[in-house]
Amino acid sequence: MRTVTTNRRRIAWRRLLAGAISGLLTAAVALGVAQLVAGITGPLGSPVDAIGAVAINHTPIPVKEFAIAHFGSRDKDALVTGILVVLLAAAAVAGTLALRRLRYGLAVLAVVGAAGVAAAVSQPATTAVDVVPTLAGMTAATIALIVLTRAARAALTPVSPSVTNTEPTPGERAASLVPAGAAPPAAADAPGALGAPASPAAPRPGPGPAPGASRRRFLITGAGVAAVAAAGGGAGQLLLGRFSVAGSRSQVRLPAPAVAARAVPAGAQLRVPGISPFITPSGQFYRVDTDLVVPQVAPDSWTLRIDGMVSRPVEITFDQLLRMPLTEADITLVCVSNVVGGPYAGNARWLGVPLAGLLRRAGLRAGADQVLSTGTDGMTISTPLQAVLDGRTALVAVGMNGQPLPVAHGFPARMLVPGFYGYVSATKWLTRLTVTTFASQRAYWTQRGYAAQAPIKTESRIDVPKPLAQVKAGRTAVAGVAWAPHRGISAVEVSVDSGPWHRATLAAADGIDTWRQWLWAWDAEPGLHSLRVRATDGAGATQTGQEVSPVPDGASGWDSVVVTVT
Repeated sequence: MRTVTTNRRRIAWRRLLAGAISGLLTAAVALGVAQLVAGITGPLGSPVDAIGAVAINHTPIPVKEFAIAHFGSRDKDALVTGILVVLLAAAAVAGTLALRRLRYGLAVLAVVGAAGVAAAVSQPATTAVDVVPTLAGMTAATIALIVLTRAARAALTPVSPSVTNTEPTPGERAASLVPAGAAPPAAADAPGALGAPASPAAPRPGPGPAPGASRRRFLITGAGVAAVAAAGGGAGQLLLGRFSVAGSRSQVRLPAPAVAARAVPAGAQLRVPGISPFITPSGQFYRVDTDLVVPQVAPDSWTLRIDGMVSRPVEITFDQLLRMPLTEADITLVCVSNVVGGPYAGNARWLGVPLAGLLRRAGLRAGADQVLSTGTDGMTISTPLQAVLDGRTALVAVGMNGQPLPVAHGFPARMLVPGFYGYVSATKWLTRLTVTTFASQRAYWTQRGYAAQAPIKTESRIDVPKPLAQVKAGRTAVAGVAWAPHRGISAVEVSVDSGPWHRATLAAADGIDTWRQWLWAWDAEPGLHSLRVRATDGAGATQTGQEVSPVPDGASGWDSVVVTVT
């Protein structure tokens, strides 16, 4: 009895393993073929990316903030990984069910495929063609699941031993009665015996297919499906390179600015190892957006439309934009998702066309109080119109740190308005500016509970020493950056172990729109110590110690680090 139970369990595990493998290979071929077709039709057709975009748009704000806080710039990689895990799990279930009833497995595939199609058609920039990759992938998956299921069933079918006729023939019965050593008599009805006509021998079933042959067939089938998946995915990735605008970006030549930024003061960069550089290199500049696939916008097809509450709508090409007088400015950007002491702040030298002049060219009508900007990815951002017109260096930027905008940072053009968090000021891949009112239209993040207007709060960060660092006793550098864009920084103070505040030395200022480095010399004594920092802006407001989360208008509190002095 125990042997029978053990055999049943072994068979059940083999079925489960074969079904899961069949399902995973089915998912692989679906994704590979979909990737291949997306390489032909365009990157927006990728089913994983489409589902990911829907997930981003419908994820609760606390979950988004958690992902940004814990995964940082890898939050999108984490999302894609999660989607793939769910898809692979669904595929494993489909493969297991298909071994019992093929239609059950196909039903699971149909549900997954319908979700992919629905996700694709729900995106603002997609067309009917963008559904084709998902449909092609699911068609390939259906064929693969049928073939794999048949091969798996054959490999799992128990093989019976050779079937023989256990009933003795008359001749065999007669032979059994003959004494040992005597010749057996011919049976009366034996073939060829005297008195009986010869007849052909009754057919006997031969042996069934060898178990090894069926298993080899399953392995060969699986290897073939895997090869199709790998080839499709690899070829699709190569074809997707056709849609990259990196080549077009390399051909752009930025003209010299009509209004150049002044040289960065020599004292703006402190010589403290580990402090954030005054100018953030473009490759290290933070990126926070909702796009799994970075939009690829060719400059020769880009246009900017200005409409809404204007006298005459305007449409501008990229060439026309570059021929306008350009302004260069150093501006610090901050993401609203940045926690106290977080990394989502950066300072760069930008080049662009003043936004106020572009809006005035269209003729502003009375009553408007909002500029609703739209990116090619469908993102909408709301900015107070008065902030654009009050004289600050608000730009439609085309350059960053002396080069055309990086693709990931909005190439060919993006918007910048100093003093406001990025979600209300810094639209990437900008294509439209609509002059309107806050009462009549709400932007993407405003619809999700964020404040419609969000000036950047006065903030400071300790870069040196790092949290949980070990430092030697004696004179120790405590340094970092502080920012209050469009107000500037007038003072920074440091406290040790909740003691009195000590004034830090400020680096040279490069205007009021950039962050400012600071340094305090600490006579560190042995032991475990906590360091805190706070800043005061140019308007005289001191950074609050009240801790507030990023939602709805930016985090607040004092950055602190704990270090061990030896």
